[in-house]
Parts: sequence; C-alpha cells; structure tokens
Amino acid sequence: MSQFAAAYIRVSTDDQLEFSLDAQIKALKDYAKKNDMIILNEHIYADEGISGKRADKRPSFMKMIATSKKKPRPFDVILVHKFDRFARSREDSVVYKSMLKRESGIRVISITEQMEDDKFSVILEAMLEAMAEYYSLNLSDEVKKGMTEKATRGELQTCPCFGYKAQNNQLVIIPEEAQYVKFIFEKFANQEMGMRQIAIYLNDIGVKTHRGGNFENRTIDYILNNPTYISMLRWNPAGKLTRKWNDENIILAKSTHEPIISQELWDKTQALLKDRKQLYKKGQHKTVTIKHWSQGLVRCGNCGKALCLSSLDYYQCGGYAKGKCKISHAIKIEKLETLVCEQLKKIFQNEIKVTIVPKETSPLSTEYEILSFELSQYDDKLKRIKEAYRNGIDTLEEYKESKEALEKEQTLLNQKMELLKNHLKIEKQENIYHQIKSVYDLLTDKSIPIDVKYKASHFLINKITFYKQKNIIEIEYK
Repeated sequence: MSQFAAAYIRVSTDDQLEFSLDAQIKALKDYAKKNDMIILNEHIYADEGISGKRADKRPSFMKMIATSKKKPRPFDVILVHKFDRFARSREDSVVYKSMLKRESGIRVISITEQMEDDKFSVILEAMLEAMAEYYSLNLSDEVKKGMTEKATRGELQTCPCFGYKAQNNQLVIIPEEAQYVKFIFEKFANQEMGMRQIAIYLNDIGVKTHRGGNFENRTIDYILNNPTYISMLRWNPAGKLTRKWNDENIILAKSTHEPIISQELWDKTQALLKDRKQLYKKGQHKTVTIKHWSQGLVRCGNCGKALCLSSLDYYQCGGYAKGKCKISHAIKIEKLETLVCEQLKKIFQNEIKVTIVPKETSPLSTEYEILSFELSQYDDKLKRIKEAYRNGIDTLEEYKESKEALEKEQTLLNQKMELLKNHLKIEKQENIYHQIKSVYDLLTDKSIPIDVKYKASHFLINKITFYKQKNIIEIEYK
C-alpha cells in the first residue's frame, strides 16, 4: 500500500548547484516513485535563501510541523535530501523528529543518509526531553506567580461568567443576560423559587448558558455563589475547579467592573445558602414525617406565616406560637382538608367558576418584562447592521439576510408576548377541570398513601390562606 509523503526543501544563499530547489525536488520525487510513495503538491514545503540554524525562523518548516499535527495525519513520512536540510542544529533535529514520531507517528527520511537512529541522537533526545520538562515546570511556576499577582489586583484572567463579556481585559455587562441574573438572585433570595425551579423555568423560555447549554441546579448554584456579580473577582492558585470558595487559599479581590446585583441582595442570598448548607449537610437529606397532605400549604390570614402542627389534629400559626402574631389561627386539620376537597369538587362540577389572576411577582410577569426588554433592543440591532453595510463590513446580500433574521426575531418576540398575555385564558378549561378532578380523586381515596396525596396537593395548590376572624379559607392554585 502506497504511503503519503511530504517533501521538505531548504535552500540557503551559499548552496551549491546540487542543493538547488529544482534539484532537491527532482531527487525527492524520484525517491518517492521508487519506494511507492505519493507526494501531493500541497505537501511540498520549501524555504529559499534561509539558514537552517533556527527552525522557528523557517515559515514553511513551521507550517509543515503544524500540518503534521492534524487528525487524521496528512502524510506518513517527511522526505529530505539530507538531514541538515531538515535542521542544521542537532538539537532541533532530534526535538522535531522525536515530536513527529511520538505525536503523529511520522518518520523523517533522508534520501541520501541513514543516520536518523544513531546512538548519540538517542542519548541527546533523552537529555532534551528532561530539559524540556524542567523548562515547562519552571515556566509554570513563573506563570502562577504572575497570575497570583494579577488576582490580588482584581484583574480579569478567567472566562467571563454568565451576564458578562470581556472587552479590553475588562468585564462588561451583557444587558440581556443581566436580566436573568437578577431574576435568579431575586427569586431565590425571596424564597419564591428553588434552584431546580429556576433552572427549569429558564430552560422553558429558551435561555442558554455561555456555552449554549441548558441550566441545571449546579449552574444556578454556581451563579448564586459567584461574587463577580458584586464587582469581586476570585481565583484559585491551585488551578483546580472547586465549589469550596471559602478556602483560605482562594484569592478574592475588589475589581473595577460594574456589579449586576446589590450588596444587600448578595448578603441575603448568602445567608439563605448558609442556612441551607447547615440544614442539608453533605450526605444527608432533610427528613420530614408527612402526616397530612396539607402540610406546608396553609398560611395565616393575619401575618402570612405558615400554620404548623400544634398537635396531631390541629394546625396553629407559627407566628402566634412564637408571640409574633396576635390572633390564634388554630383549625382542626380534618375540617380544613374537607373544606379544600369540597371546593375542588365544586370546581370540576362547574358549581364554581375558576378565575385565574397571575401575581405581579410571578415568573409569568417577569418573563413578559424580559421579552419586552429584548424587543426594545430591536432598533439598536437594526441600526448596527445598517452601519455594518454602510461601512462595507457586510455585503448587500448579508445585510438583507441579517435584516430578515432580525424581523423574524421581532415577530417571534411579539408572538411570544401575545401568547403570554393570553396564556392562562387560552388554557383549556376542560384540562384544568380534569387535573382538579384527578387530584380530588387521589385526596379522597383512603387507599392512596399519604406521600402520594402530599405530592398531588402540592402539584395543584400553591397555598391555602386561613382567615380565622372571617372563618374562611382562600385557595391559590398553581
């Protein structure tokens, strides 16, 4: 089977006629033909009028070395007239031949000499590899010193996190992403959404990370723990990725970039994260004994705090029990759960009409604000593509394509906003009633385990507010 070969020719100013460019090419092609090798024109590399003393001063030589590293390898051997054509320095010769053989499996063949495997080359190769390793380790230490110094000055030396881009070695806010960063911190800090809920929500509306991936719990966790958003930069001298940012070796320094969130929101978030870490230690999970499916859903109509188990049969306001609420909201659990089931039954039997009103602070309204912001950027984007065309950066065809894509984006945003306005209205009532009936059937079936009932009720109901003085309950559905 034929082998593919590259030909390297070097001609210096003082070479004799036998080493001329044409003479070397002819000799190499003749050798290839006799030895069943194929030399493609694209793999003939020639440096004319150049000394062979330093390899990095020969452009064609360096291009050949770079090409050899491609996968799959473009050629199997490199043919030279003499080894001094390949490199006059024995060190260069051994280093590059060793690298080609080790990394790409490519041999260097001299068509007039057979000296590539001499004993001295083997000894020198081992010495040079040891020297290269020492140089690499020493360079690593020096680089680390420099990076540590930059870190203490709060200078950027890592990839920008979500919400920022790098411009002139400085972090600059990306407004579209900054909106989502604020959303993440606010929803978590106000305990309106957990990490998993935030990740699912962002994925549902099509938000992507910098790498074009979906959000996960750990993505949200990383954002919530990242001090970059309050104008701080951190760096780990060990050069390892870690989530233990409280390590004493971590360098944290004030930077000059603009923050996305306030210090107050950051502190509130960190306090909540700390509480959760203490509650859920590594390897442990929160264990809650579920005795009633309504646990965690009932709120006090006076102070808004959760109603907790005061005995096996009753709920009582947590604020009242601690002296923070002045009105007792004790209610028999069986009575409350019966009232809830009765209302569910009346709804799917059409005795009660469902009125759906999204809260102003709901993710729905937040998404609408984000879409409005994105739509407001349309004029600026259109202006930029016009300027690109006027300045000759884009052709007329490219301008038309960009404008058409922008118009489609605008149309899509308008459609999303319109759907968002009517989202709850266009939801099929039959589907809502079907869900309510399904939950009702589960809650009233004595054979269904309590943990299943708990999940079903929490799937459908957001909260149940009990007003003791009015003796009524108000149910907010999800």
